[in-house]
Amino acid sequence: MSATSAVRPVLPPDIRARKGGAPLVVLTAYSTPMARIVDAHCDVALVGDSVGMVIHGLPSTLGVTMEMMILHGRAVVRGCQKAMPVIDMPFGSYEESPQQAFRNASRLMAETGAPAVKLEGGQHMAETIAFLTARGVPVMAHVGLTPQAVNTLGGYKVVGRAEEAAKVMADAEAVQAAGAFAVVLEKVPEGLAARITQALTIPTIGIGAGVRCDGQVLVVDDMLGLFTDFRPKFVKRYAELGRDADAAIAAYAAEVRDRSFPAPEHGFPDEVPAKAGAVKK
Repeated sequence: MSATSAVRPVLPPDIRARKGGAPLVVLTAYSTPMARIVDAHCDVALVGDSVGMVIHGLPSTLGVTMEMMILHGRAVVRGCQKAMPVIDMPFGSYEESPQQAFRNASRLMAETGAPAVKLEGGQHMAETIAFLTARGVPVMAHVGLTPQAVNTLGGYKVVGRAEEAAKVMADAEAVQAAGAFAVVLEKVPEGLAARITQALTIPTIGIGAGVRCDGQVLVVDDMLGLFTDFRPKFVKRYAELGRDADAAIAAYAAEVRDRSFPAPEHGFPDEVPAKAGAVKK
């Protein structure tokens, strides 16, 4: 058996069993090369619908299609040996009915090979989550700030302060009761996120929800600093690759314009030089 075939991939029951254990590490990935890097260090590679904004330049996630999620989902699955790929269900692909959700979730899994999907919504999506999980579709839930509902929420704001707290708690409890194996808490006040984490028996994965969740997720391009003008409060920059890329591309452009690139060592001569020590006949 090769070293590659011996790697055991993470699956939804493994994530659920991590409740209260070592924190779960989750990052987004949208391509095979990035998935390979994420796979080496993380438990979950989330193919987020954030791909619409990060890769395709859309103003929100609302324009993301099933075809886009399948394309990027396949790429990420190819790059993962250990980390579990989870694919976001795009806006409009699951809200109409549990039956619509099952058709699209099963398509995502069948056409990408991913073992789980993620969808947004709390109590109003509980019936759909139960329908999916009863039919072999593992679901990661998502409550608090749900970006697909940004127009209803009135912006990308913190959700769960004051009178909203009880609703967010009820949403989290509802998705757990419906069968979700984990739940993302986005932009939820730290105290509330801690109370939800303590109340649930499934892992909570925070993004802008404090350190007391069972795990954390970030958009990989944000934490790598690939966007120089986008700095959400909840994102820590672990690198400044956008700045480094800008400097590198500027240097390349300058060298092309002044003809210092390509240099002789980057080209190929008309004749192949004789190897050292070769005897000329």
